[in-house]
Amino acid sequence: MADSSTAFLPVATDRLRIRTLVPADAEAFAAYRSDPDVARYQSWSAPYPLASARQLIDGQSQLDGPTAGEWVQLAIEADGVLVGDVAVGLSGDGHTATIGYTLVPAHQGKGLATEAVAAVVDRLFEHSGVHRVEASVDPRNIASARIVEQVGFDFEGTAVSSVLADGEWTDDDRYALTADAHAAWGQRVRTAVKEVHLREVTAGNARALLALRTHRTQQRFVAPMAASFANALAPEVVHGAALVPWLRGIEADGELVGFVMIAEGTPTSPEPYLWRLLIDRRHQRRGIGSAALRLLFECLRAEGHRALNVSWVPGPGGPAPMYLAMGFAPTGEIDEDEIVARLDLQGSHG
Repeated sequence: MADSSTAFLPVATDRLRIRTLVPADAEAFAAYRSDPDVARYQSWSAPYPLASARQLIDGQSQLDGPTAGEWVQLAIEADGVLVGDVAVGLSGDGHTATIGYTLVPAHQGKGLATEAVAAVVDRLFEHSGVHRVEASVDPRNIASARIVEQVGFDFEGTAVSSVLADGEWTDDDRYALTADAHAAWGQRVRTAVKEVHLREVTAGNARALLALRTHRTQQRFVAPMAASFANALAPEVVHGAALVPWLRGIEADGELVGFVMIAEGTPTSPEPYLWRLLIDRRHQRRGIGSAALRLLFECLRAEGHRALNVSWVPGPGGPAPMYLAMGFAPTGEIDEDEIVARLDLQGSHG
């Protein structure tokens, strides 16, 4: 039930204050909306007139926060400066909210947008009694999608060629978070992992492994579990020899949370290849991937292997930092747009 004893605004976080937009914000609001990089995936075009900013702010002056049947822009303030806004639209019955968010480029890359969106979403569920929060993201706007993913939103599907933007029909990725899912996301384990084990894939755990998921934006870097199982079942032929899969579930503190698969050496490709590594979205940032790789390295060393190869798609949010930290060194080879790297298992301390 909504808490009616306190007002929705302001909302305070460690670094931010979220409040109503006021007339004094109009120039700053129009300025960042006029930035082509800010407007690229938004519903307005740059430049954004100051008169439009004043009209928008004046039009919501009677609202003191999210209101059923209305849209409201909430100011994001850092150190007394307007650095962006979160838009909230409530359905007529108040049960469903839709959000959007904008941040001044100079303040991006610091986690401020995620902090602001998380605070507003928390407030919507805890204060307003909202059942579901939705967000629509242009699939090309990876940074925006990563924000809602970090807050716990689920990717629900793509509306193909559904949005007309600057004369071009584009897709629309749909994300949502229900009250129950929000509570579960907040209760997930976030502490550093204590014990990690590699478990054989069996009839008893295959279904649990199949249910593991990365974030939507991470599917550029790692295939879903169904594809990994399909690859293991019908391996491709490379350099005249069929790949030989070796696959294990990753168990962290007693729970199956990930998956690793290598292609064992063949007569034409004698060094093993790290084929897949997936950590479920709920258990990322706990050190599980690194711990699982160290176990894998130990197994390979015990079998007498001297090296392990891997390749990755470059890009923000990709696995490159972890692989480099684990000792993989790029070979200079590019394989189908992927960077190829090699780990010296005998010299590695991973």
